[in-house]
Amino acid sequence: MKAKNKDLRTGLFALIAVTVIIFIIGLILNKPEPLVIQGEADAPEVRVSGKIPGRISMFLVDEGNYVHAGDTLVVVESPELNAKMEQATAAEQAAQAQNKKAIKGARKELILGAFEMYQKSLVGVDITKKSYDRVQKLFDKGVVPAQKRDEAEAQYKAAVATANAAKSQYEMAKNGAELEDKEAALALVDRARGAVNEVKSYMKETTLLAPTDGEISEIYPNRGELVGTGAPIMSIVDLTKIHFNFNVREDLLGGMKMGTVLKVKVPALNNKVVEVKVNYIKAMASYATWKATKTTGQFDVKTFEVRAEPTAVVEGLRPGMSALIENINL
Repeated sequence: MKAKNKDLRTGLFALIAVTVIIFIIGLILNKPEPLVIQGEADAPEVRVSGKIPGRISMFLVDEGNYVHAGDTLVVVESPELNAKMEQATAAEQAAQAQNKKAIKGARKELILGAFEMYQKSLVGVDITKKSYDRVQKLFDKGVVPAQKRDEAEAQYKAAVATANAAKSQYEMAKNGAELEDKEAALALVDRARGAVNEVKSYMKETTLLAPTDGEISEIYPNRGELVGTGAPIMSIVDLTKIHFNFNVREDLLGGMKMGTVLKVKVPALNNKVVEVKVNYIKAMASYATWKATKTTGQFDVKTFEVRAEPTAVVEGLRPGMSALIENINL
C-alpha cells in the first residue's frame, strides 16, 4: 500500500513538472520578438556631366579617389568644337576689319581727288564771276543786249552750284562713313565677339572639374567612348554628409519625431552603436502603403521615409551599410 502511494506521488510530481516545462516553453514561443527597424546609410551624390558631346580623351582620377572642388577629372575631345572656334574667330576678324574701315573713312587718294575737284570748281567760279561782272558793266552802258548778260549770269550761278557740290563731295570723303554705318559696323564686331565667347565657354566644358569635395564612387564610360550632351560621366559622393534612411510604417512612428535622438546599431562596424538625430520625415508614395486584408477594424497603413544624421563623426561608415533600430518606444 505504501509503495502504491509512493508511485502515485512520483507520477503526480512528474506530471506537474511536465506541465510547468510545457507552460514555460509556451511562454517562450509566444513571447513577441523585439521590434527591429532596418535602414541603411546614404550620402548625397553629384553626377558630373558636360554640355558638349565628344569622346573621352583622358581620365585623371580613378574610382575610390578622393577629390577636392576644382580638381580636373576628365578631358573630352571635340574636333567639331575646334572647327567652330576657327569659324567664329575668322568672323570676328572680318567684323573688326569692317569696323576699322568705317572708322577710317575714305582712302587718302579719294580725299585728295575730291579736294582737287573742289579747288577746280572754285577757279571756275572765279572766272565766271569776272566774266559776269564785265558783261554787267557793258550791259549797263547799253553795249550788250540783256541776252548776253543773262547767259553770263547763268554760267556764274552754275559754277557756284558746281563748287558747292564739289565741296560736299570733299566734306563727305573727309568725314568718312555715316554715324549709323559706324554703329552698324561696331554692332557686327560685338556680335562676332559674342559668338567667340560662346564657343570659348563650350571649350571650357572639354575639361570637367569636380564641383564639390568627395569620393569618386563610379565612372560610367570608358576611355575612348563617345558621350552625349548632359550624359553622366562619373559620380562623386560627399562622405561628410552621410546619413541613415529608414522606411517606417506610420503605426511605428510613435518614437520618431523631428529632433528625436535614436541609437542605431551598425553590423558592418562590429555592431557599433551610433547616436543619430531625426531631421527629416516624409510620407512615401501610395505604392508603399500596407493594404488592410480585412475591412473591419483595420486601415491602410502608410509608409514614411525617416532620415537621421549621426550626431558625431563615425569612422568607417560608408553608404550602403545597414543600420538597425531596436527597442524603439512606440
